[in-house]
Amino acid sequence: MSSFSRSGRKIVAIGRNYAQHVKELNNAMPKEPFFFLKPTTSYVHSDGNVEIPKGVIVHHEVELGVVIGKPGRDISQGAADSHIAGYALAIDMTARNMQEVVKKQGLPWSAVKGFDTFTPVSNFIPRSSVANPHDLKLWLKINDAFKQNGTTADMIFRIPRLIEHVSSIMTLEEGDLLLTGTPAGVGPIAAGDKITAGIATAEGSPLAELVLTAVDRQGGYNFTA
Repeated sequence: MSSFSRSGRKIVAIGRNYAQHVKELNNAMPKEPFFFLKPTTSYVHSDGNVEIPKGVIVHHEVELGVVIGKPGRDISQGAADSHIAGYALAIDMTARNMQEVVKKQGLPWSAVKGFDTFTPVSNFIPRSSVANPHDLKLWLKINDAFKQNGTTADMIFRIPRLIEHVSSIMTLEEGDLLLTGTPAGVGPIAAGDKITAGIATAEGSPLAELVLTAVDRQGGYNFTA
């Protein structure tokens, strides 16, 4: 599963799964998990560039990713763990000003979340390295200043519930990445910013880190509100 970012067929991203993040964006608290899809062409690895499209305000959202190791449909919460191969650190980049417009119009989020380089992702973290995925530290810095600093203990819906819900709608396949939501502190990036992010055990032992540079995208879509 170390090659999940090349072999996986989809990225399933859970929205509004940390209460403080829900509040900071003035969203309603979800009654059940909700999710959207991102293309695997949005992956970018550490030491790469995150491209800012023309006219777009891009926000960072650091997340724990769950790598699916065994395909399944209608997976129960009790069986969910057996479908997990491991984990990854990821950032769900979001075109925030585009999102505000399409939300008001009731339109999909595909473009908002799907630009190339909008899913920075770490190397694979083996399941054996993570004793408890619901007790991990997640952080993100811009130019060495903390912007997000949270814990997966604050998830509203835990990973077995997420796997149960998503697989009741669509089959989860080997290599798919399930993004589990972001803690509070999301905010904008600007060209020239150094973006660093990490995930660690509750005791502080690092599991993965990302180092990225924000750049203006040359060519491509130009958003005008």
